[in-house]
Amino acid sequence: MDPIRLTQFSHGAGCGCKLSPAVLHDILSGVDRSEVFPHLLIGNDTKDDAAVMDLGDGTGIISTTDFFMPIVDDPRTFGRIAAANAISDVYAMGGTPLMAIAILGWPLGKIPEAVASEVVDGGRAICSEAGIPLAGGHSIDSPEPIFGLAVTGRVPLNRLKANASAKPGDHLYLTKGLGVGILTTAQKKGLVEPADLELAVASMQELNRVGAELAAIEGVHAMTDVTGFGLLGHLVEMCEGSDWQAIVDASALPALAEARLKVYHAAGCVPGGSKRNWASYGHRVDSIEGFQRDLLCDPQTSGGLLVSVSPESTAQVEQVLSTAGLPSRCIGSMTDHPAADSAAVRFK
Repeated sequence: MDPIRLTQFSHGAGCGCKLSPAVLHDILSGVDRSEVFPHLLIGNDTKDDAAVMDLGDGTGIISTTDFFMPIVDDPRTFGRIAAANAISDVYAMGGTPLMAIAILGWPLGKIPEAVASEVVDGGRAICSEAGIPLAGGHSIDSPEPIFGLAVTGRVPLNRLKANASAKPGDHLYLTKGLGVGILTTAQKKGLVEPADLELAVASMQELNRVGAELAAIEGVHAMTDVTGFGLLGHLVEMCEGSDWQAIVDASALPALAEARLKVYHAAGCVPGGSKRNWASYGHRVDSIEGFQRDLLCDPQTSGGLLVSVSPESTAQVEQVLSTAGLPSRCIGSMTDHPAADSAAVRFK
């Protein structure tokens, strides 16, 4: 029997499945938010990565969920990527994961159950790397394969990091290279070189555990993980939440095999999600064109952390990132211009 190619069974891939920011805004605008819960520190008002509830003992419980359709064909690798992506939300809040439960949708009769078992086992393996159990879950019969996790974590409240607390003068860092969407689109088109795809697959499986270490640095003011909205979308959310404008040095952005990305881009390997992203938030951004724009809007699956840190703490942050083998170059800064007065993001 021919090998199962999971990506053939889904219309989307990884975090590229996410609803666009504009569509999500429309959905949430119709939700009644009048009920008040005093101990809910972070809900969905600031578009943060996870919800946080005050436990009353100086710590908060973090709750998050993330799931999507296959971005790679190998089932175990798909499970690993989906799990790393879901756990990332806890790290982005400065927390430590405690446990996870699985979310599985499987097209019974189309793909053997044994393949689903490999997906779940891949997710369990990443949970083990994060030091947490995969403690249960829920499954349904669905038209397309879906996998992800609901993750619970904990954070000392004095280390809690939201995406709305960036401050003027902060320097910005990104802990993983961009380009996952372009490379996986090249895979779908049969154009990707194996070595280039391996870079993307390795990056997507890498846990963002450095988030907890960064959160312990006093000058780290804000963090968020970069996923389906692309770096630009998540930075716009950070700017709008904190109400400060950002300036980005596009030439300083880390990228996976940048020279090869430009080749794939020229061959038309631009995810549909990139175009939906730009249509959603392009009006909040200074004009930028071509490859740089598509790279900034590129949907990242299990992407890196976007970190906003005071100038006094940049050396410490860069040391932590460098020791972890992560990109440690400043990619921009927050200004003292209100984001509401003009474009939320400008470019050098």
